Amino acid sequence: MAKAKVYYTKDITPESLVRIYDTLGVKLPGKVGIKISTGEAGNNNYLKPELIKDLVTKLDGTIVECNVAYAGGRNQTERHLETAREHGFLDIADVDIMDAEGEIEISVENHKWLPVDIVGEHINNYDSFLNLAHFKGHEMAGFGGVIKNQSIGFASASGKAYIHSLGATRSPEEMMAGIMADVEGSLTAKQDGFLECMAETAKAVSDYVNGKANDGQPHIVYINVLNNLSRDCDCSATPEAPCMADMGIMASTDPVALDQASLDMVKNSTDSGRDSFMERVNDQNGEYILEYAEQIGLGNRDYELVTLD
Repeated sequence: MAKAKVYYTKDITPESLVRIYDTLGVKLPGKVGIKISTGEAGNNNYLKPELIKDLVTKLDGTIVECNVAYAGGRNQTERHLETAREHGFLDIADVDIMDAEGEIEISVENHKWLPVDIVGEHINNYDSFLNLAHFKGHEMAGFGGVIKNQSIGFASASGKAYIHSLGATRSPEEMMAGIMADVEGSLTAKQDGFLECMAETAKAVSDYVNGKANDGQPHIVYINVLNNLSRDCDCSATPEAPCMADMGIMASTDPVALDQASLDMVKNSTDSGRDSFMERVNDQNGEYILEYAEQIGLGNRDYELVTLD
């Protein structure tokens, strides 16, 4: 398999975000959904509206999200939209909570764990997507980039419970009770199985979106922004402060190559916070998701880094 190209700029500005998207050479067709994390209430590490506005406007995009499975500021549509408003996203674009009116099941081909992925039904309102992720640590996944943004991020609240529990339940309440109990026999997923479920459902979204079009062109492209590099996810209301300096923006048409290149940039950094970030990744065996994602055909870990600066 040929190396995937991953583009990189150290500049984190609205102009560089547009530039790196243009460098991909892909014109996303039709109605475009911009999949971001709107950030939990109390969190300040999410991608800021002033950073992404120019690119969202260029694509005439709609910001898309799904409700979360845990209690907080985004587990119900009205509350989620209010959090998005407080964080400034409704000032730059329409925001669509994709499971506000229901969910649909999409097939997970050659699955190991889940026969279906449960996603917000509004996925069908869009012809293509920009998967725009804030790269950071994550309490359960080790790190979060575009793969997590496409798996957990596209899943409805019950779909999130289904992934986290390896198919044991679709109930967010049951799933959270199992995670909080964290004992043998609970609904807490075995870690590698959880990572495999995320990879499989990310591929299911890719297969579904590109399969609907069936024109041989990519209908999803991927960008990671490596700023506010906390050990904790944007889903945390009380995240640790960023432990590393901002590193830049990376983009690709290959989600596995992009997450691998982003993680490699952290791993190879001389920043004093690098060990703290990687401790979170390694404690959760986070890099394994990339091995498995490549194995199932989501993308290629072997990449060519193209620096734009």
